[in-house]
Amino acid sequence: MAKCLSSICDVNHNRKEDFLKGVIALPARRALEKEKIDSLEKLSDYSEKEIIQFHGVGRYTIEKLKMYMKEHNVSFKPENYINKQ
Repeated sequence: MAKCLSSICDVNHNRKEDFLKGVIALPARRALEKEKIDSLEKLSDYSEKEIIQFHGVGRYTIEKLKMYMKEHNVSFKPENYINKQ
């Protein structure tokens, strides 16, 4: 039975290459996934303050994300950013 459930899970939960796997903990990755954040580009559309509000994301996660984003020349949206669309 476990084998059957495993294959159903693989089909139903096809994740986009496990974004941030090994960088942040699973609860934080699930929180980002729930908000449809599956790339650094999408993550950069949010401020630290917005991300830390997600259930499963804490200060340690934010620090890990900032380091990872810095390595990839990406950063969070500034807190005082105003979208003029």
